[in-house]
Amino acid sequence: MENQPEGLKIKREIGLIGAISLVSGTMIGSGIFMSPQFVLSYVGSPGACLLVWALSGVVAMFAALCYTELGTIFTESGGEYIYILRTYGSFPAFFAAIHLIVLSKPFGLAAISISISEYALTPFFPGCAPPWMVVKCAAAGAILLVATVNCLNVRLAIRVQVVFLLAKVLSLSIIVIGGIVAVAQDSRIFMDNLRVENSFVGTETSVSTFGMAFYQGLWAFAGWYNLNFVTEELKRPEVNLPRAIVIGVSLVTVLYLLVNLSFLSVMTPSELISSNAVAVTWGNKVLGSWGWIMAVAAALSSFGSLNGSLFVTGRIIFVAAREGHLPDILSMAHVHRLTPSPSLIFTAAIALVVLMSGDFETIVNYASFAAWFFIGITVSGVIYLRIKKPDLPRPYKVFILLPVVAIAASIFFVLAPILDNPRLEYLYVALALLSGIIIYIPFIHYKLWPGLLTKLTMFLQLFLEVAPAQKNV
Repeated sequence: MENQPEGLKIKREIGLIGAISLVSGTMIGSGIFMSPQFVLSYVGSPGACLLVWALSGVVAMFAALCYTELGTIFTESGGEYIYILRTYGSFPAFFAAIHLIVLSKPFGLAAISISISEYALTPFFPGCAPPWMVVKCAAAGAILLVATVNCLNVRLAIRVQVVFLLAKVLSLSIIVIGGIVAVAQDSRIFMDNLRVENSFVGTETSVSTFGMAFYQGLWAFAGWYNLNFVTEELKRPEVNLPRAIVIGVSLVTVLYLLVNLSFLSVMTPSELISSNAVAVTWGNKVLGSWGWIMAVAAALSSFGSLNGSLFVTGRIIFVAAREGHLPDILSMAHVHRLTPSPSLIFTAAIALVVLMSGDFETIVNYASFAAWFFIGITVSGVIYLRIKKPDLPRPYKVFILLPVVAIAASIFFVLAPILDNPRLEYLYVALALLSGIIIYIPFIHYKLWPGLLTKLTMFLQLFLEVAPAQKNV
């Protein structure tokens, strides 16, 4: 170990355009093409559906601005993991790492890959859903392809992100413009869905159903936090972090509302809810024989989101290992490519395991349940640090009411699904997190690492051509 190279660092390769692409590109993905039917099915009316989408954008913006303040205080990569570590200490940070590495991020990658394969396969199975095994095999192929790109080159991964962001914005713009043309030609469906006296008819009023609707809506906004996970690779983070967050989240919120209005301009609520691929159903109605284009556009959009999400998740594992919460091999970077290839390979492996275990809706709901618990803890750090460490340098300072609203929203999202419809699966998620105590006490707190792990680390270093990387702050 003494002969390891000194000074190996991850480079700052991400400028403002790349940062906006990473934020917007990971937000615009599977969610807007998969979640609209689920949001509407939970709340029961077009008016309530649009309200959920608008409020989801507001909540995402508030939470993102809170993360921005923390990201300009702690300029290390790692996002909420590093913020909890620096604010509250090692023990809660370890559970944040377990949540991100075992639950939230792999579940997210699996859900996105499923949406890619479902849309990509739709033109080959007209009139019926693709076979589930075929869907999962194609999803696994997408994960492996993205992992390979990310392991090869950071710039290549970012270029993929920028290109696919342009493709996403173009495809969503087609949906928005198509909706406007459809309303101009025949506004009956649009008016029936959104007429004041009709738009909220049939709205579900239970706390649980609204909580589940927000899970699906906020899933489409998932990605607002991703830039915080790669701060060490961001040029001028004190300037580009807040700019990218505000521009990216605002752009996506407006696009999502317009896209949902477009869906409701050509589809009745029952048609939207029953659709397996809402963009394809919309395309068949508006574009006719060219409707297959929307299947391709949705698959490409989800692929860009998968690329950005895996890029970020690999960095979380990389940082957690560097802080001593995971094996050392995961904190290393390739000696020539300067990519955290061990953590990326590990991320892809976990995502493949999760992929085999569930469907899109189930994966999203359980991942969101745990995610908002830790988002609430992270955002509370803004208030805690304002009280305990008021003299910390803060290049960006958020209005104090925003973290209060974000914390209240987090509490609602955690409790809402289990208040009037408790399910054992949420207990299983909580137990999966708590099981981390079994690992933390002997291996992290007392550092009882077996000698076998040291030998395995040395072998993998040579095999993967990786070495320890220093912080880039």
